[in-house]
Amino acid sequence: MSAGRHTEAVDVHLILRRDTAQGPEILLSRRAGQVYAAGLWHLVSGHLDGPHEDVVAALVREAREESGIVIDPADVRAAVTVHHRGPGGASRTGYFFEVRQWQGEPRIEEPDVCDAMDWAPLHALPSPMVAYCRAGLDAYTAGACLGVHFQLPGDTIAFDPSTDRLRIVPDATGRADSSRPDPAVVDFAERAVGRINRWEDTSWARANSRVWRATGAQGGTWYVKIHPSDRFHAREVRGLQTWAPALRGAAPRLVASDTALRAVVLTAVPGRPLHGAVLDPRAERQVYRQIGELARRIHDVLPPTPAPAGSGPAVGKADRHLAGARPYLEAGDEEFVRVLVRRAVDLRPLEWVETHGDLQLRNVLHSAGDSRTPEGSVAVIDLERSEPGPAVRDLVRLFSAIDGRDDLIEAFMAGYGRPLSPDEYARLVIDSALDAVSGIAYGCAHGDPELVERGRRTLARLRAAGPHQSEPPATGDAS
Repeated sequence: MSAGRHTEAVDVHLILRRDTAQGPEILLSRRAGQVYAAGLWHLVSGHLDGPHEDVVAALVREAREESGIVIDPADVRAAVTVHHRGPGGASRTGYFFEVRQWQGEPRIEEPDVCDAMDWAPLHALPSPMVAYCRAGLDAYTAGACLGVHFQLPGDTIAFDPSTDRLRIVPDATGRADSSRPDPAVVDFAERAVGRINRWEDTSWARANSRVWRATGAQGGTWYVKIHPSDRFHAREVRGLQTWAPALRGAAPRLVASDTALRAVVLTAVPGRPLHGAVLDPRAERQVYRQIGELARRIHDVLPPTPAPAGSGPAVGKADRHLAGARPYLEAGDEEFVRVLVRRAVDLRPLEWVETHGDLQLRNVLHSAGDSRTPEGSVAVIDLERSEPGPAVRDLVRLFSAIDGRDDLIEAFMAGYGRPLSPDEYARLVIDSALDAVSGIAYGCAHGDPELVERGRRTLARLRAAGPHQSEPPATGDAS
């Protein structure tokens, strides 16, 4: 046993927070004079006066003494606790509290130890800052309950990204925040890009979608994605390594991947999904022309190769999908699909190229334009269905989404730069019908009425043209 009990200082830190149009800001003061860490930014803070004072009372007192504001103890919220050891070896425990309501205007009340006081964006903290204070704020923005910040001899008092000692301790659920990935995924991502301050769940509203937007402690934004299966993981990683780099910013860049976790870290791509976007007709046509150009770039990354034997339309799944969709099909739909399935036997194989595999509106991002490029720009995301196949594989869901908009299909083909061959168009019709039936079956089973309705519209459009339709969409100037 040790000769005596370990004792250490206890201090309190005020995260005085206000929300602005540009984001949350916090109050900082700059230490000055004959004090520890002079010249560095810090939170309003201080020690307990003695065993008679609790941590909330100490915070209220320090706030009044240093900044002149009055805080009601009822407005004090626990933020994070940090166990800290400085470069000199002494340790202490710091209690960080968030306060969003107070009386008075903050001002310098102790000019002998503080020469500046100002508001700073929470996600763009100033430098130089006390490393201990920065650790508490980083743990706070990460949603943590407890952080350990043990510096080593030779570390600087000021925060230095190269010697960032903060270690976040997960809470009892195994996560620092319910919106964060599992700790193993957090560790993988932070080894790739450095410590992450903020996690935002951006998953699609569908089963097995697990995606987070991650903001780094030193700035920068990435996306962290966990794939639902080994196959999806392998396909996305392959697509990111083969054709995505050729798009030069119009697709994410792979930063890191982990096969065991089925996780990837990706660069952020600007723009918002086209699904649900409202554009004027001329801009809309220009955007679809750009999508056509982008699809052609994907398909031309590598030379085409002969189709493997037995790689025609997925007719083997037709019976299963028809069984699931049958209660929701119109009279004559099933026979129409079976006619197309019989026709598929006689189709000549199409050459294979690289494909996105799920080129639909939610996976196409559009960035607003400016005076020079009013139509903006487009990019693609979500490559987990990417694999070689016939080029028309990428037209099935896109054309289904713009069903009835011949002007947009024409704009796409103008950007694509070549017409479809009769064999390609025949394959497009068959694949579109099979995808529609599959969508209806899936939508019925998973309560997705939009998917069901889209599949029914596609079948109605294909039936209106007849099972032997053979006029591919033409190219044009789409102006």
